[in-house]
Amino acid sequence: MTERRCRWLVTLLLVPALAGCAIGDVRRRPPAPPTPPVPSTPATTLPPASFDEVRQVRVAVPERYDRPYVEFSDARNGYALFATCDGTPPGPACPALLYGTADGGRSWRELRHPRPIADNQQLYTASNLLVLLSEPHGWYTSTDGGATFTYSRSVPPVWVGAQGRFQVVEATGKLAEWDGRRLRPLDTQPDVPGINTVASRDDRIVVAGVHDGRPSAAMSPDGGRRWLRLAVSPPDGEVSVLRAVIDATDTAWLVGERPDRTSFPALWRQGGPGWELVDPEDRPERIRSMVPVGGGMVVVTGPGGAGMVTNDRYHRMAWPLTPEHHLTVLADGTLCARGPGDVVLAGGGFSVGQHWVRVVLDHR
Repeated sequence: MTERRCRWLVTLLLVPALAGCAIGDVRRRPPAPPTPPVPSTPATTLPPASFDEVRQVRVAVPERYDRPYVEFSDARNGYALFATCDGTPPGPACPALLYGTADGGRSWRELRHPRPIADNQQLYTASNLLVLLSEPHGWYTSTDGGATFTYSRSVPPVWVGAQGRFQVVEATGKLAEWDGRRLRPLDTQPDVPGINTVASRDDRIVVAGVHDGRPSAAMSPDGGRRWLRLAVSPPDGEVSVLRAVIDATDTAWLVGERPDRTSFPALWRQGGPGWELVDPEDRPERIRSMVPVGGGMVVVTGPGGAGMVTNDRYHRMAWPLTPEHHLTVLADGTLCARGPGDVVLAGGGFSVGQHWVRVVLDHR
């Protein structure tokens, strides 16, 4: 998910913070192919802002270990997994080492890894949940911050449930609801061919997909008992993947990724009888990532640096984000930007001003 470096740092921005934000060397299985490198351009950028606080911690890990894989579930809780030495899997001379933080990276504590020697090590986290995969042995789940672990041979149900109340079942393409033990297909399925994503909050559900090049979406106000097919204005150009997002202020968006995954996406905002196409003025041609953050605002990173779409216009922003940073939003609303060797989280609210905190985890 990230590029390798001999040294690395974790950069946190503390904000209110649905998926983990991560950086490191451990191989992952993301739901979509990784974003290809964004071509560099001579676009004019603003001077980056400085960080409001730097938290630097050195942990007692031998120098032979590669940079760790680090993932945060929210602005305070995160884990670091040192899983390779000189690019090779862990072994008797290089067992996997696990660390955790509960104070936003001000301090890190070493945790006992339940299976430190394996062909492949992976780390996942969600709210109040830590999951380790040690192939080929199995999965290890902790709900007490890594103090104890429960073993399972296959994907633990608690991790499936952490992916959301409503999910698309990959094998069937059907929409299902997590009932606490398993995914149960909804009795009434949305009329959306080729569903790519589902977003939900309480009983409100938005599903989106692309079929034969045509984007479509549907919404349910009552947990999937009734579905409303809302018209999607035709996009300018081709869309290959359509993502549904409900932001922090309950505005629903559609983000249509281009086939090359670097051109500025098609963007829709729910309004009136359907989905309104948002075509911001002064938008960049290329981006790396885009995420709605609430209040009608959408944050963007790319070759020209960081920016924001608001009031149907793109504004370049002097934030301490690089063209390589990729944006996500954590379960508690924290904006998470991961780059080659760092993670940045932004706090303070975008209408007031951000509080930027850099957390450096060093073992050299």
